[in-house]
Amino acid sequence: MPATTATAPAPLAPDLARHAEEHYVTRSGWLRAAVLGANDGLLSTASLMVGVAAASSDPNQLLLTGVAGIAAGAMSMAAGEYVSVSSQADAEQADLERERRALEERPCDEQHELQAIYQQRGLDPHLAKTVAEELSRTDPLDAHARDELGITPTSKAQPIQAAIASAASFTAGGLAPLAAALAFPGPRVIVALTAVAVAMLVVLGALGAHLGGSPIRRGIVRVVVFGSLGMAVTAGVGRLFHIAA
Repeated sequence: MPATTATAPAPLAPDLARHAEEHYVTRSGWLRAAVLGANDGLLSTASLMVGVAAASSDPNQLLLTGVAGIAAGAMSMAAGEYVSVSSQADAEQADLERERRALEERPCDEQHELQAIYQQRGLDPHLAKTVAEELSRTDPLDAHARDELGITPTSKAQPIQAAIASAASFTAGGLAPLAAALAFPGPRVIVALTAVAVAMLVVLGALGAHLGGSPIRRGIVRVVVFGSLGMAVTAGVGRLFHIAA
């Protein structure tokens, strides 16, 4: 009987490492909190300082306003994000517990439900049944969380991460107008604050659009327009309460 020679398995095509794609959705959790925090920190602090500068030329009062605004805003952002995302996490956990009980009490019904989901997505009944059976043998809760509830590791709520990202990015955004007030005290401070804020809005708008995979020009325009409007409104309010130094 002739000896048989083992043949090596054919290489995968295409090369998975070369084919790896970068998906923007994996950044959604921290990106949203970071971009929102930085924009809010920049706009809130700059607008607040522009309004105070328009009302009073006292540089110490202006700096105190900036520092207090950054501290209060960072804590407010962190608390707000933590509470909001914690509520989302609680809702997700409640849904998972409900699914866990259903899998313990009615495993067949849950498997049929999973099969129906795959049929609605285009699989033929036989293949949908096979997939549902295989997934139900390995980790049924994970399958239901992903395909029925839409809960995945990428989208799962992370309250602490969101709170830290918001507070840190708010502080980073607020430091720019504070530095402008330190560098250009006196009558030029409003111009300096406005120029620095607009420049930073351009950077943040472009960065957020790039990281999120959206058009950069659109991202720049929307943050610059609304940011400039906010500073103009607070400057007008400050003028109404102008105090001589």
